[in-house]
Amino acid sequence: MMAFGEAIRIKTRREVDAMREAARHVAEVLLELRELAKPGVTTRDLDQHARKAIQKRGVQSSFLGYGPHGLPPYPGVVCVSVNDEIVHGIPGGRVLEEGDVVSVDFGVSYEGYHGDSAFTVTLGSTSAEAQRLVEATREALDRGIEQMVPGKRLSDIGHAVQVRAESEGFSVVRQFVGHGIGREMHEPPQIPNYGPAGRGPRLKPGMVFAIEPMVTAGGPDVAILEDEWTAVTADGSLAAHFEHTILITDHGPEVLTRAPGSH
Repeated sequence: MMAFGEAIRIKTRREVDAMREAARHVAEVLLELRELAKPGVTTRDLDQHARKAIQKRGVQSSFLGYGPHGLPPYPGVVCVSVNDEIVHGIPGGRVLEEGDVVSVDFGVSYEGYHGDSAFTVTLGSTSAEAQRLVEATREALDRGIEQMVPGKRLSDIGHAVQVRAESEGFSVVRQFVGHGIGREMHEPPQIPNYGPAGRGPRLKPGMVFAIEPMVTAGGPDVAILEDEWTAVTADGSLAAHFEHTILITDHGPEVLTRAPGSH
């Protein structure tokens, strides 16, 4: 059941300016990580690159040490999820291989305000299904973003995501959702990637959301590994994940985490 009880904060101009800067750093570092994600590279290599970029840019990791609801503190500055891993893959010694489907999630804060984004790539020659999954998930995010105009309802976003993903015969993960973002990485409201349209609060200029479809080639069920973080598909099917931080303006959505050359 979708709950809409908590108020959605409208960001001030100063807050938006800080979030634009955080989002710029996120977008630029993700472009670097996209180029680095090649066969033979370890997931730890991606994390180490991001750590150096964070230090060089003078921003703070949104992920390192994060540990809500009794979870152990997250040990990386990126999440790297491979093949059947959906989200929250902890970087380590895993070597990326030809044919892998790799999702990278990254966030930083600037002057106390966060930006958050993710992409999925395929490495080299992969199956037609994997290519179709990644493209459908990317397009599902675009469809959700298109709904982020003043006057629309909050649930219109997730409905658009679900329709696009399921039109390809894929499943939308229900255990994890998009969210508001600002001074906290996760703020109200929760934004499921599914559900009927036309429900919830009306969207207003100044709202900022992180929209993040997580889509699987099989069923929607999730299992959590022993590290208490890594979420995998229960049926072992492939997964893809895209995310952007988006500001609603009078003229429509402004994708804060989209840099030139990125999706």
